[in-house]
Amino acid sequence: MTAPAPATPIPAPAAAAVQTALAFDYGSRRVGVAYGSRFTGQAEPQRHIAVEGEARMQAIEKLVREWQPQALVIGVPFHPDGAEHEITARARKFGRQLKSRLRLPVFEVDERYTSVEAESQGARDVDSAAAALILEQFFRENT
Repeated sequence: MTAPAPATPIPAPAAAAVQTALAFDYGSRRVGVAYGSRFTGQAEPQRHIAVEGEARMQAIEKLVREWQPQALVIGVPFHPDGAEHEITARARKFGRQLKSRLRLPVFEVDERYTSVEAESQGARDVDSAAAALILEQFFRENT
């Protein structure tokens, strides 16, 4: 009698195969949130998360259970010249924490100027409007 073959892990979807996602505009005080679908190519801002530490992760877990996205998208900020700065590293660390904790693929998007664009559109919740722009950019760049 032979031992059963080990289970083959399900591969993470490539960026172009992701149909639904939650996006995050990381900030040290607030995290903007948006949910979107490749079918429409649009994202809807959700209420931002304004708690820190474990409470922040629990709020994100609740959103993941509710929306059941295939992947997560993190906005990663850079200086205008493309150089990284302190928030770049913190956003990437946030993405690694989400991937480890939630076991979902995490994709990064260069989010320069998304908050400025969200402000110029008159968004009431700039952080979540920026997250929606990040997710829409992800869908456009990965078709």
